[in-house]
Amino acid sequence: MTKLDQAQRNTSASEGEAPAGGFAALVPELGVTDLAASLGFWCGLLGFSVAYSRPEAGFAYLQRGKLQIMLCQINGEWETGVLEYPLGRGINFQMEVPDCSPILTALAQAGWPLFRPVEEKRYKIGDGWEVCQEFLVQDPDGYLLRFTAGL
Repeated sequence: MTKLDQAQRNTSASEGEAPAGGFAALVPELGVTDLAASLGFWCGLLGFSVAYSRPEAGFAYLQRGKLQIMLCQINGEWETGVLEYPLGRGINFQMEVPDCSPILTALAQAGWPLFRPVEEKRYKIGDGWEVCQEFLVQDPDGYLLRFTAGL
């Protein structure tokens, strides 16, 4: 991949279109060390698809239902400090899905380890409770992902 400056990355050839349903109000962008490996994980195992990408810029905008996330090959433009594995230390991204089973099956078939096993969780919210099934997994760069499905 050729080193592009910010303007070149933003205007490089694009494939795809805006995400179905429009853009979410908050969309994290994760710097990744190997975009192809990340796409294999996010799309192949987690069930996301590429809404649009700028391949020359090492960028992909992913969606899965209402979930949206951006992946960008680390390029020296966004880093605020030294990056070392696992990336994203101190944060986890909670993502609600209708059912955790398809993701769990894909991860198991790929031999991908879970960071925290599937559990039923109860969270106090005001006077009530939210009951869900959740598990945590790390992506190829170590970002911590928490998938949850209501029960």
